[in-house]
Amino acid sequence: MCGLSGELRRDGSGADVEAVLRMTATMADRGPDGVGVWAAGPVAMGHRRLKVIDLSECAQQPMVDGELGLTVTFNGCVYNYPELRAELEARGHRFFSHGDTEVVLKGYAEWGLDVVDHLKGMFAVALVERDTGRVVLMRDRLGVKPLYVAEVDGAVRWASTLPALLAGGGVDTTLDTAALHAYLSFHSVVPAPRTVLRGVRKLPPATVRVYEPDGTTREHVYWEPPYERDPAKAGWSARDWEDAVLDSLRTAVRRRMVSDVEVGVLLSGGVDSSLVVGLLAEQGQQGLRTFSIGFEAVGGRSGDEFVYSDVVAQRFGTNHTKMLVPPSEVLPALDRAVRAMSEPMVSHDVVAFYLLSQEVSRHVKVVQSGQGADEVFAGYHWYPPVHESDDPLGAYATAFFDRGHGGVLDLLSDDHAPADDASLAFVRAHFGKGRAATGLDRALRLDTEVMLVDDPVKRVDNTTMAFGLEARVPFLDHELVELAAQCPPELKLAHGGKGVLKQAARQVIPSEVIDRPKGYFPVPALTHLEGGFLERVRDALHSRAARDRGLFRAEAVDKLLASPNDALTPLGGNPLWQVALLEMWLQEHGL
Repeated sequence: MCGLSGELRRDGSGADVEAVLRMTATMADRGPDGVGVWAAGPVAMGHRRLKVIDLSECAQQPMVDGELGLTVTFNGCVYNYPELRAELEARGHRFFSHGDTEVVLKGYAEWGLDVVDHLKGMFAVALVERDTGRVVLMRDRLGVKPLYVAEVDGAVRWASTLPALLAGGGVDTTLDTAALHAYLSFHSVVPAPRTVLRGVRKLPPATVRVYEPDGTTREHVYWEPPYERDPAKAGWSARDWEDAVLDSLRTAVRRRMVSDVEVGVLLSGGVDSSLVVGLLAEQGQQGLRTFSIGFEAVGGRSGDEFVYSDVVAQRFGTNHTKMLVPPSEVLPALDRAVRAMSEPMVSHDVVAFYLLSQEVSRHVKVVQSGQGADEVFAGYHWYPPVHESDDPLGAYATAFFDRGHGGVLDLLSDDHAPADDASLAFVRAHFGKGRAATGLDRALRLDTEVMLVDDPVKRVDNTTMAFGLEARVPFLDHELVELAAQCPPELKLAHGGKGVLKQAARQVIPSEVIDRPKGYFPVPALTHLEGGFLERVRDALHSRAARDRGLFRAEAVDKLLASPNDALTPLGGNPLWQVALLEMWLQEHGL
């Protein structure tokens, strides 16, 4: 797990190594264990290293193989790298290191662009062919690892974070109106390739992009699982599905234990993280480190779920650490958490994950997390109405969107108002794609391929990597996702959502954890704004920077500030916090 950066000049000049050095320096938190820069003609690459697999200097990056004429930078973890290494050695390849980075490099030499089909894990890769000058960018199937790209003054640059590209200079920082619409309407999810800045784009998940030396660019999507029923599984019973899901998840959590350092678990007390702990205990993990966080209640809203995480920790004998955070500690961490965001992320639990990551990083360098199960196995409240509706798109928009097009126009000033309803158009187009059998299948595909990537997954990556902590997400094992996509909707919707997963979990974890009311990662102080939090929001929206930017209508901001807690979005967010967070993020990054 690391941070990478690079530049490819396309105007005939040599690469700007100083710009790459500046980009790389911003990612020291992502990779505190080492730094490297490599340059050759029009290409330069930088890397910050977090030592997790092969702790020796032999695995330092950028990694150069002079015999093959390849240079690579890699962020992530390939969990099946030992098996791939053995296969590549059998094909005649010789290795000088013991980690997964060199497996990616030798795998590319063997399989070319098809190497991605062999990799099981999370990854963002930048690779240069010496003899052709070709540059290749690759991103994992579920977008667990980020990769941002910018076209700047005759060059293309890439980096693991958006602020790194800003540090390189020359980026067009004009606000993207379609992205603004998504932020304010599509629950702050800005789908790839857009970001809120017109000059920065994201390489979409499951995508390989090739920059050819003649100036052309090509790319392809290498993974698109069908959300349809598999005829070969037509005779499966509910128990067959439960057993298959459990077996697949067992494999996923076992894969994610590959490491040369200790691996812990973020234990919220919900079904998903509890099941990860239970499966690891089942596989013989003893003294597993687990970590939970809670917050003091504010405005009558509970802020911890320790009663459930305690049950799991005691049942499986984990080495458990609990944090109870008072509001006095949340407020000082707020600006630091915003600074850690590659893009503005409005979810209240960003600060929770930030503070939890800070504590966990003092104990371990790698954790598994339960993120992704709700999107993959239909755990959210909007899935039943989508499934039951004759208008699944309308049902989805009603339940998920923070506001409609008119509400967006009411907030944004005329200078920043989008011409059309870009968010609804995007969702309609995604729903209209083939290979999804039902309305629910279309919603789950959208949430897994888009919402999950650019909300929960990005949130975990940004906050953990702010402290050099690697987070692994077994529910996003691509083979498990493929299996879940084929599962009949009624099995996923049963038992209040995630039915097939809950029933499978009964073989492993206590029923009291499974049958509890659904919980979230609560940060009450950011849902119910008062005291210092309200003042911080007010200061951001009344600042000189906000006035000069003129992003929001003054009357709309004043109305929200006058009644900061009178209304919530359909998903329980605070509209004032959403507006303020965007302005805070822009200010924090000097935009």
